Amino acid sequence: MQARCGLIFELIEQFSPLDLAEEWDNCGIQVGDPNRPVDRVLLALDMDEEVLLEALDRGAGLVVTHHPFIFKGIRQIREDRQPGKLLAEIIRAGITVYSAHTNLDSARGGVNAVLAERLGLTGIRVLRPSNEKYLKLVVFVPPERAEAVREALAGAGAGSIGNYSDCSFMLKGTGAFLPLEGTNPYTGSAGKLERVEEIRLETIIPARMAGSAVKAMLAAHPYEEVAYDLYPLENKAADSGLGRVGRLKKALTLEQFTARVKESLDLRAIRRGGSGSRQISTVAVCGGSGGDFWPLAQSAGADLLVTGDIGYHAARDMLAAGLSFIDAGHYGTERVVLEALAGYLGEGCRKKGIDLDIVVSGVNGEPFEYIY
Repeated sequence: MQARCGLIFELIEQFSPLDLAEEWDNCGIQVGDPNRPVDRVLLALDMDEEVLLEALDRGAGLVVTHHPFIFKGIRQIREDRQPGKLLAEIIRAGITVYSAHTNLDSARGGVNAVLAERLGLTGIRVLRPSNEKYLKLVVFVPPERAEAVREALAGAGAGSIGNYSDCSFMLKGTGAFLPLEGTNPYTGSAGKLERVEEIRLETIIPARMAGSAVKAMLAAHPYEEVAYDLYPLENKAADSGLGRVGRLKKALTLEQFTARVKESLDLRAIRRGGSGSRQISTVAVCGGSGGDFWPLAQSAGADLLVTGDIGYHAARDMLAAGLSFIDAGHYGTERVVLEALAGYLGEGCRKKGIDLDIVVSGVNGEPFEYIY
């Protein structure tokens, strides 16, 4: 089956929901047509002239970037200067551009999760949990259909708690109802009060998925009129949010861990602060520009923060507070997500029978040149 751009957007948003994006961000479609057919998608951190030429050369009708192409807004579209020149070229070329930014940073398998795993952290937890809202869904089901309804809900994404899926609770009880004239009850007859054994089935769902979960539940439920409740929860998502913190399997000196970061992220250069002989056991990471997260890292018990774009004053503050740091660069700490996103999209397309080639940009590299 040939894909439409909109189908690829849906896959990306299942992996990194737009609700996870920061309020100031501009995630989602940037330019183009969601109904446009697409055979190949190009993944890159940024949209620029080189990436556009690469997309045209490789026949990619959709470019998915991490950083939004349109971020602060465009007051004029002038073809004699950027970004108007590039925007006009994109439109004339018939290319669609989509961006997954802070939602991909916060996603369960997104930038920060991949970065933490790449650096060998264990017992990984979120540094700043997201504000995603959750609901408890309760539905009453005849015993013989309880498993079918549970499976339908799980298939619609309900019941995920951290690293566990298909989570639910069942309790036996007695339900009572009186079918009125004109009804066609699953059990009993019109005009007669019925008491039947039922299962109270409970599960948890993200609020953004409530509609699809309820639809799946109703399709699997045998009752003509289904009794169900949705309760708002105060629970915070344990597996999504900005930054991650975890422990090393074996403590390393800052000197040793610096070498690991440089090798794991394939970096030519790296900046750090702190004594090279210091023992590092707990590490916080924040892909991109995470210098402002250092108080959260320290509160989480981290010995070290790995991020990019650390400013002079933030560096001074961290050292004064006794927190070591490694600045592995904005590009270096975020590019790791591109291969992970490619793998996710590939698997999602295979499951849906979608024919799509997914390629990672080979031209969108580090913008800085290091002079030694």
